[in-house]
Amino acid sequence: MEDYRRQGGIQQLLVAEQEARQIVDTARTAKMNRLKQAKDEAEGEVAKYRAQMEKEYQKTISESTGFSGVNVKRLDEETVKKIDHLKKQAAKVSPEVIKLLMTQVTTVQV
Repeated sequence: MEDYRRQGGIQQLLVAEQEARQIVDTARTAKMNRLKQAKDEAEGEVAKYRAQMEKEYQKTISESTGFSGVNVKRLDEETVKKIDHLKKQAAKVSPEVIKLLMTQVTTVQV
């Protein structure tokens, strides 16, 4: 009878060990699934943040490029005006300069 109890106790221990192993395996699987889920969520958040930062960067670039485009246009207009002004001044003084040069070239000094 005592042998029967021992065998029953061993059987119970084996069953309990199997149940414990199943519980541990289930917990491991749940842990691995949760880690994978957390990793996927983190990657999603990183991708969202990266997209947001890229959008802000592109906006900043387009704004600064827009301003420099306006500045370039303004500088081009100012340059054209200054060139026209210099051409008008040169046209006014050109006859006098030619006369002075001709006088200097044709005059012989002894």
